[in-house]
Amino acid sequence: MEGREAKDRLYEQFARAAKATANPKRIELLELLAQGEHTVDALARATGMGVTNTSSHLQVLRGARLVETRKDGTKVFYRLAGDEVAAFIVALRDLAHARLTEVDSIVRDYFDARDALEPVDRTELVDRASRGEVVVLDVRPRDEFAAGHIPGALSVPLEELDDVLARLPKRAEIVAYCRGPYCVLAPQAVERLRAKGYKARRLADGMPEWRLAGLPVAVGEE
Repeated sequence: MEGREAKDRLYEQFARAAKATANPKRIELLELLAQGEHTVDALARATGMGVTNTSSHLQVLRGARLVETRKDGTKVFYRLAGDEVAAFIVALRDLAHARLTEVDSIVRDYFDARDALEPVDRTELVDRASRGEVVVLDVRPRDEFAAGHIPGALSVPLEELDDVLARLPKRAEIVAYCRGPYCVLAPQAVERLRAKGYKARRLADGMPEWRLAGLPVAVGEE
């Protein structure tokens, strides 16, 4: 193999991975799978797509070896092929935020507008949680919580938040987190909590970033 041929073949494979992610729904699917494995039905519900369309996108991602599957009876579960895929998605988001003014505008209009206080970063949360100064809420669906969560966090899916408000200590500061810096679940939880008189903030990022930072991750139900 000559040098030029080797380079051409390498770049063809690089483009293969890029082409597989050149679709907004596929990027969303990868973000969801960064939380833990999911069935096609669960992914379809989370993305608002039909099962057939979801399955087609997953096959493209699988063809590029970005996702893998396992069978449990009649169910097929999808998962990321490795932590490097999660790191790629995080890097892609960061690049888009740094280079595209449209991303910055959306973040400013939706997320920053909901942050009367600065979001909590990972270092601050680790420090304050270790001293028992905050109550940490995981507002993702329960199956994502079970797949991996911040140790000591309480599983309170957003749709169940109103039902458990009476059991949350009014004097404590609450930190909510979800799937990542652009997930809307935590900002919505913080809005509801503040409206009820709670002191609440959100984690600046989410579970994939926590895991990639090498911080401890708990698995299973509470």
